[in-house]
Amino acid sequence: MTAVDPAARPGGAHPGPASLTARTPVVPPERLLAELVPPRHFAGESFDTYVPDAAHPSQREAVDRLRAVARTITDGSGRGGGLFRRASRRTPPAVYLDGGFGVGKTHLLASLAHAVGTHDAAFGTFVEYTNLVGALGFLPTVEALAATKLVCIDEFELDDPGDTVLMSRLLRELADRGVALAATSNTLPESLGEGRFAADDFLREIQALAARFEVLRVDGQDYRHRSVVTDADGLADDAVRRAVTGVPGATLDAFPALLDHLARVHPSRYGALLDGVELVGLTGVAPVPTQDVALRLVVLVDRLYDRDVPVLLGGGGEHDLFSAEMLRGGYRKKYYRALSRLGALAADGAARVTA
Repeated sequence: MTAVDPAARPGGAHPGPASLTARTPVVPPERLLAELVPPRHFAGESFDTYVPDAAHPSQREAVDRLRAVARTITDGSGRGGGLFRRASRRTPPAVYLDGGFGVGKTHLLASLAHAVGTHDAAFGTFVEYTNLVGALGFLPTVEALAATKLVCIDEFELDDPGDTVLMSRLLRELADRGVALAATSNTLPESLGEGRFAADDFLREIQALAARFEVLRVDGQDYRHRSVVTDADGLADDAVRRAVTGVPGATLDAFPALLDHLARVHPSRYGALLDGVELVGLTGVAPVPTQDVALRLVVLVDRLYDRDVPVLLGGGGEHDLFSAEMLRGGYRKKYYRALSRLGALAADGAARVTA
């Protein structure tokens, strides 16, 4: 189980809101593996809940093809490293969903995992898998994932050469053991409709595995119909403090202190850091100072978004959270995604304050 400081638990017996900086989760490997399932945000989704846009036939085609892939995986074998490879000797399916921002690729990927069965499928982001390797080691990770029929990788990162090579090797090991693969990668909002470039980059980066992947095009418009938020004003710090006071599951932290704390907690434990948390209040939000700090913040935002946890941003809010240099650099896709997700969570939090 996860161990934290009892005084740091949301709703614990101590005056005032709980603090994330007081929480030091210890996460066993079994939990890291058990959490490789579609996040709460997509827990109830399926192929039936994905509504294809008639103006973009590729959406219906992708659904039909993924249904067939699910049948192949569930009908073709036992678990990944066993009967599938020895009895049939068929190459396991490997699909890449290629499309712009907000066309439902994650919805479709989660639907595939649910169709196969979450007991037989692993679902995580690229960062979650690299963190898993960091926590368990490469070979134990291969052995654990090889026991599944399907491994889904959402938001395959194309901006970190070292991690990309690591993931390419991991996927090759799994494919050789008969595990089916499915992936998406991140695409900048301004690149909507240019998903083909993401597909080309993906296939180039996975090198020896490229020929095994079938690219499924998913065209369409951003279903959120909103732009990336990069300059939303923050709330007054006093308003953040008032909003979290007396709220079960609420936390309150000074933003600089939280950034310092993230450096002392392995990113694979950021999910556990949020156990029981229903609302996050942050005061003194200001531009992050360096790229290593920014990348840790991105991981935390992803875990908050997975869990649909509203956020109250005091101080400067999102305004200039990441520098112009960061937003132009090699990790810009991660930062834009974080801003988009944080903007949605902050809007939910601000609505609470208004209410």
